[in-house]
Amino acid sequence: MVKTFDHGGGVGAVAVPIPDNPLGHTLVYVVDTDRGPVLVDTGWDDPGSWDTLVAGLIACGTSVREVHGVVITHHHPDHHGLSGRVREASGAWVAMHAADTAVVRRTREARPERWFAYMSAKLAAAGAPEDHLAPLRSPRSVPRLSPALPDREIVPGELLDLPGRRLRAVWTPGHTPGHVCLHLEEEHPAGLPGHGRLFSGDHLLPEITPHIGLYEDPDDATVTDPLGDYLDSLERVGRLAPAEVLPAHQHAFTDAAGRVRELLAHHEERLGGLLALLAVPLTPWQLAERMEWNRPWPEIPPASRNIAVSEAEAHLRRLVEQGRAEPVPGAWPVAYVRTG
Repeated sequence: MVKTFDHGGGVGAVAVPIPDNPLGHTLVYVVDTDRGPVLVDTGWDDPGSWDTLVAGLIACGTSVREVHGVVITHHHPDHHGLSGRVREASGAWVAMHAADTAVVRRTREARPERWFAYMSAKLAAAGAPEDHLAPLRSPRSVPRLSPALPDREIVPGELLDLPGRRLRAVWTPGHTPGHVCLHLEEEHPAGLPGHGRLFSGDHLLPEITPHIGLYEDPDDATVTDPLGDYLDSLERVGRLAPAEVLPAHQHAFTDAAGRVRELLAHHEERLGGLLALLAVPLTPWQLAERMEWNRPWPEIPPASRNIAVSEAEAHLRRLVEQGRAEPVPGAWPVAYVRTG
C-alpha cells in the first residue's frame, strides 16, 4: 500500500521503501511550483521503490513525467538513488551540493579494487583484526555503482530555482560533506509559530541520530572533523527556528531548537563517555567494541562494523580537536589516550 501525506501549502510526501533496512522508508517530498512539481530526494534505486514513487506521485495529483526538478539533500543511495530514473522519465534537472557531487563523481569513476585497498589500509590502521580484513584483501566481484551525476549545483545561502516558491539552501555538513537542509521561507499553512518549514534530510530527525563517520576519499589526506561540522551545523539550523521540520525519515515535528539541544547534549554525553574509556590507550576498533550500539558488538555484521569504526574515529577526531585526547606517539595500529 502506497503511503502519501499532505502537509498543506503545496507540499506532499511519498514514503518510498528502503529494501531490507530498519529505517523502512525515505520520505520523498513533492513541492508544487509554477512549472510543475519539484522533488526533495527520490528514494532507493530498486524496482519496488520506483513503483511506489510513481504510484505515490499519482496519488499526490501529479506524475513522474511532470516533475520539473529534483533537489537532493545528500548523496546517500536512499536519497539520491532514483534521481537518474526520474530525470530519464521527465527531463527534470537534478541539483546537489558540490561536495557531494564530488563524491558521486568519484563513485562513478573509481574501480572497486581501489576502494577495497583503501578500506583495508584504513581499517588496519584502526586496529581491525585479520579475520575482518581478509575479505577486503580478496574481495569478490561486486556490482559497479553508477549513481546519477547531478546537472545543477546547490549553492548555500541562495534561493533555488523553484518558480513561485522561496526555498533557500542551508549547508549542513556532518552526515556527509555536502548535506543540505532546505528552508521553505513561507508562512506555515496552519499558522504555526516560527519561520517557515525545513526539509532536514538526515541532519535533523525526530527520534534518532544520524551516522557521523569520516568523509572517505582515497585521494585526499586532509584530516577532517565531521562531528565538529555536524555540531556546528546543528546550531545553525536551531537558529533558523522553523515552525515545522520535514525530515527524510520517521515523521514531521515541531520545536527544532529543542531537538537540536537534545542532539548536542547527546553527543557531549557520548564524548564524555568515550573520554572515560580512553584512560588507557585504545585503537579506534577497540573503542568501537566498547561503545554502545543498537545491538551487542558480536551481533553487528562486518559492513556495519566498518561504519561503527568510522563513527568512533569521528568522535576521536573531535576529542583531539578539543585537546581532550591525543594519539599515542609511534603506536601501530594507531591508538589514542585522553590528555592530562
